Amino acid sequence: MEPILILTTGGTIDKVYHDARSSYRIGEPQVTNILANVNVLAPYTVEILLQKDSLDLTDTDRTRIRERVLRAGQRRIVITHGTDTMITTARCLGPITDKTVVFVGSLMPALFRATDAEFNIGFAMAAAQSLSRGVYLAMNGQVFDPRRVRKNSDENRFEII
Repeated sequence: MEPILILTTGGTIDKVYHDARSSYRIGEPQVTNILANVNVLAPYTVEILLQKDSLDLTDTDRTRIRERVLRAGQRRIVITHGTDTMITTARCLGPITDKTVVFVGSLMPALFRATDAEFNIGFAMAAAQSLSRGVYLAMNGQVFDPRRVRKNSDENRFEII
């Protein structure tokens, strides 16, 4: 089985709450704990690329993500990313023809009791193993083409356009 490279960039999935400041900040990547807790047996490695809210990502950050994907020896890659600009970053990767790249995030922090993080991570791992080469978003049980999706913030979901 091919190993999967998991690149973390921050986003809601990694947010932690600080009582003293009454605010959230990006904490350590949660994907490692999630995969260990659900006993994922597919081989993977996790690499912290960024620790930012996706609204704070710059074009330089997106170029860094793209360059890391292109340099990767692995052909199957999962990228954890904030949902607000996930589509923008996925589109910046452009047509990748030799790798399967799956972006995933969550609408609630992974540390919350009621979160979509665990399901989304598991779904993205399966998608990375089964999809053909290209760039995708995997959110809430659906796979999306980044050129044909939008985030509906009012309904708190992604939808095909």
